[in-house]
Amino acid sequence: MFDLKVIHSVLDQMEDERGISREKMLDAIEQALGTAYKKEFGKRGQIIRAHFDINSGDTIFNQVKIVADDTTVRVDDQVDHDLEVDERHQRTEPQEPTDDTDDTRVRFDPEKHILIETARLIKKDVALGEELIFPLEPKDDFGRIAAQTAKQVIIQKIREAEKESALKEFGQKEGDIIVGHVQRFERGNIYVDLGRVTGVMPYDEQIPGERFKPGERIRALLVAVDETPRGIFLKLSRSHPQFLEKLFEIETPELQNGTVEIKAIAREAGSRSKVAVCSHDDHIDPVGSMVGQRGVRVSTVMSELGGEKIDIIEWLEDAKEFIEDSLSPAQVLKVEILSEANATGTDERGHASVTVAPDQQSLAIGRGGQNVRLAAKLTGWKIDIVSSAGPTEKPEEAETQAE
Repeated sequence: MFDLKVIHSVLDQMEDERGISREKMLDAIEQALGTAYKKEFGKRGQIIRAHFDINSGDTIFNQVKIVADDTTVRVDDQVDHDLEVDERHQRTEPQEPTDDTDDTRVRFDPEKHILIETARLIKKDVALGEELIFPLEPKDDFGRIAAQTAKQVIIQKIREAEKESALKEFGQKEGDIIVGHVQRFERGNIYVDLGRVTGVMPYDEQIPGERFKPGERIRALLVAVDETPRGIFLKLSRSHPQFLEKLFEIETPELQNGTVEIKAIAREAGSRSKVAVCSHDDHIDPVGSMVGQRGVRVSTVMSELGGEKIDIIEWLEDAKEFIEDSLSPAQVLKVEILSEANATGTDERGHASVTVAPDQQSLAIGRGGQNVRLAAKLTGWKIDIVSSAGPTEKPEEAETQAE
């Protein structure tokens, strides 16, 4: 006899703490009982199902048989004869090949199938493939092996239900920022405890130079949710450009309501980023909305990213103006379009030459070519930096191509 108070308590706990519904838990219990019954009292090939009444604690066991005919199962006598010969090891000559190699029918099993002619004696309008239910004698005195088998079935069903619940929950959060605690470090990867599941932040998705301690709170972008044989794989990132966008959405109401839109982001995580924004309301300054009063909004985002520098510019339709602004903080003298973007060719980007004063050239290029490289990524243009003093050697970094 089951302790119904304990069962109800466990069902409530599983639903609250692990997100597994009572229906799924009851289904796991019934499958476990059916498996235990078959293990202890059933026969090979039988399909046994159990119905557990959560209110009374009573369990009803049934055997299921599938209605079949000679189009779905093999029922010829030769099959049974061959089985008997094989079991007695009396076959002395190899069988001649038959022409039924493409026969996909399964062997008729009287414990699993019932021929449609016999089934119609029980139910006149029975259909092929229909299941007929036959009551079995109630049992509750399962042996140790059967009980252990039932336990394994419940554990497996709970894992499957947890996996399904986690997949549903985090599948809806893909592309959003989630919060967890650092669990451990392994081969450069950070494992993050997210409650019921663990997320993984690969080394190349981390911000260079950023360090965490076990137990420390961490925010990251949920990049991907994948179902694997070993469970749910949650890929996290703090270096992804979308992580920067989501951080700004938290701080900027204008982004949340769609008044201001981020059109493009070029980011080198941990070092510097450039963000192009536009406004759908002529009365709202998009750059000012992102920066915030006294720079409080952009400062909050920079603090979360460990001091990463962020340049915010207005997105413009005019390519020359957009390229000029993208090279901020450098002052640009002239932008010359060398070739327009060609969507049908091998190079879909345009090519521009930017002229700056000699004292602005290093600023326009940036340390290690970072400024012009980010400008090229942001605008989608190939950019050359030249000095107004005359022809100069093009540094490799000044020819950086947009990704």
